[in-house]
Amino acid sequence: MGWVDDGLDWGQGPRSRWRKLAWLSIGLVYLFFPAMEVVTGKLRDAQAVWGVPGLVVFVGCYLATALSHSNDEDPSPLTYALLALTTAMAVILSVAFGGGWLTLAIYTTVIYSMVLRPRLAAAGAAVMGVVVLLIGLLRDHDLGSTVVLVLQVFTLAVLFTRVRRTRMLVAQLRQARDEVARLAASEERLRIARDLHDLLGHSLSLIVLKSELAGRLAEGGSERALPEIRDIESVARQALVEVRDAVAGYRQRGLSGELDGARVALEAAGTQVRVRLAGTPLPDDVDGLFGWAVREGVTNVIRHARAARCEIDVRYDGGVGVLEIVDDGCGAVPREQGGGRSRASGNGLTGLTERVEAAGGTVSAGPSEGGFALRVEVPAGRGKV
Repeated sequence: MGWVDDGLDWGQGPRSRWRKLAWLSIGLVYLFFPAMEVVTGKLRDAQAVWGVPGLVVFVGCYLATALSHSNDEDPSPLTYALLALTTAMAVILSVAFGGGWLTLAIYTTVIYSMVLRPRLAAAGAAVMGVVVLLIGLLRDHDLGSTVVLVLQVFTLAVLFTRVRRTRMLVAQLRQARDEVARLAASEERLRIARDLHDLLGHSLSLIVLKSELAGRLAEGGSERALPEIRDIESVARQALVEVRDAVAGYRQRGLSGELDGARVALEAAGTQVRVRLAGTPLPDDVDGLFGWAVREGVTNVIRHARAARCEIDVRYDGGVGVLEIVDDGCGAVPREQGGGRSRASGNGLTGLTERVEAAGGTVSAGPSEGGFALRVEVPAGRGKV
């Protein structure tokens, strides 16, 4: 929407004021007619003495009125005062001199359309059209020229009313663009928080398990304690890298990497794991989303299931990817602080459900025969979130 910054968005800044002034100056061509009456000597003596200053004052009032008004819906008291003075000068000069001075009504019509609401602007243009017609008839001005001038008054009223409406729409678009940017920033913060939850939940669970194992081995004097401690250090370092990448917004870990991590974590928890892949290779969007699903599903198995076995099935056929994680552990989270809840109701699975639904897929999670099952189904081409 770069065009929002074009000439129609006049705003209130110094640059915008100069741009508006340039647009308004183009219309000063109609001053050629009263100016020619002064140059050719049609205005003489006293008429020329106060006609020229009057014209200068009118132009100054016209420009000041336009520059005093912003994109706001209602004019300020100063704008109303300048508008009244501009109208008075146009009527006085037209009545006093007639002829080419009738073109000043065009400027008042333009300023009405730029400043007032559409109905008031239309009423003001109608009044100025009648004024031009009456002055032309009273001063025996050429009837054809008078009619053309009246038509120009109404035509420019319609034109500049549309211009003002466009300005208002541009201002609204600018506000909408700012709101979209604000919402995008909010959504990005939510994504980062969700990613950090998923990343740290998995890594910290693995660290806790390996720490407990290393502690038991160390108490028994086993030589396996040292490798486990080194694994803890490695997992912690990897978690730090992943958190940094997630915050930077460019973390990309696919399904294969998550499956490898799942094997390590489940085996460390004493759970046998079997992974089955079927069908054609996954598209990149589905692959990335399934990676998150494996991470969250395995984290829940490690934390809550106390399972002896876990099976991970991945299938892709007919443009639809299906991931199933089934364990033989308990089907619910142990009660904490007097409450109970299903494993499917945790924050991690809630976040996963939001991701999958945003990608046009579905998530089902709940107790199965002898354990707990998580199923994620995502159509191809919709999996990137």
